[in-house]
Amino acid sequence: MGQLLSRTPKNDDNGSLESSFTEYFQNYKPENKIISEETIHLIELHLKKGNIQGANSVINDALKNIDNAPINVAVTGESGAGKSSLINALRGVKDDGEGAAETGVTETTMDIKSYKHPKIKNLTLWDLPGIGTLKFPPKSYLEKVEFKKYDFFIVASSQRLTIHEVELAKAIRLMNKNYYFVRTKVDFDLDNEKKAKPRTFNRENTMENIRKSYLKVFIDNQIGEPQVFLISNHDLSDYEFPILMDTLVKDLPAQKRHNFMLSLPNVTEAAIERKYNSAKQCVWLEALKDGVCSTVPVVGILMDSDVEKLKASLNHYRDLFGVDDQSLEFMAKEAQVPVEQLKKKLKSPYLLETNKEETLGGKLLKYLEKFASANGGLLATGLYFRKSYYLHFYFLDTVTEDAKILLGEASSKN
Repeated sequence: MGQLLSRTPKNDDNGSLESSFTEYFQNYKPENKIISEETIHLIELHLKKGNIQGANSVINDALKNIDNAPINVAVTGESGAGKSSLINALRGVKDDGEGAAETGVTETTMDIKSYKHPKIKNLTLWDLPGIGTLKFPPKSYLEKVEFKKYDFFIVASSQRLTIHEVELAKAIRLMNKNYYFVRTKVDFDLDNEKKAKPRTFNRENTMENIRKSYLKVFIDNQIGEPQVFLISNHDLSDYEFPILMDTLVKDLPAQKRHNFMLSLPNVTEAAIERKYNSAKQCVWLEALKDGVCSTVPVVGILMDSDVEKLKASLNHYRDLFGVDDQSLEFMAKEAQVPVEQLKKKLKSPYLLETNKEETLGGKLLKYLEKFASANGGLLATGLYFRKSYYLHFYFLDTVTEDAKILLGEASSKN
């Protein structure tokens, strides 16, 4: 982290600006980039020709697409397979939490239900009725659930595959939609196997046998082998939920990748780091868009409007990374510790606190100087990002580290 300034584009000439832009995005793997290779190439082309306004326009359009692109995720499968619990897990909501998808030992989804992500406005998860119910027979299932609007399907199963799920897989495949099979409740499978064979039990072998049993069904039915993930809805950091998250992000179109990545729960440090890198790209593009036409540095103190926007930005990052006050209170309650005890381990809750001798603007400028000093200077050569953008990166660094600390706390309690 904290490497933004050393990689900030130089504007000594159009060629160096283009090469700096290219170098920046070469630091990210294709599956982690939030704009497409085509968009990157178009921006490079404008910069190479000296068409600064053209580059600015492409960046502006790309950011708008990222912000507005709808993401619709369908979760389906046999009744009782844990669809609703999986939706709650993907939304970062407890099964008994406010706005949670209803769960139960019997089929609780008799109609199509949509659930907005509590933090990502354009992400909707759809809890579809189990295939093969009286109201949704297999033959008309995809038509009735309006399959065209979903970006991909997650097919949940907690037991052996049925003919209904096989037919569903065939239909989704014919429609050229991505689909992923998720074996939920694998923790129960492992517990049962361990109890039945205590002396010979092997976790890896058992999981591989479960996977092979699924793949055999698809091979026998002459269907291309889908990706199969073994997870527990109630233990997301273990088993293959992190691999599922990485796969879903990688397979999405670039403009939808950013918001979906930000929506996912902080189950591992790697997941938190991917959120950080996604958010950093977005801020970097915003800064480049606003700074690419600048010819003079933005000097002097931060304006009041800048300070208010920075306060809102810090709170937004804390919310996205689960270190906001509400999340801290919930975690403290779960851990049965005072919330202040938890807060003392973090930095972001105190970044905007001031004493009588200092103003918030003055404190932010101190952060700015500290961050600039650690990164080899404040202003890029010839290209001037607004000072507020450097503080965005400082906030992101701080919030990301806090999220990792909270993850460690949660892991130690478990």
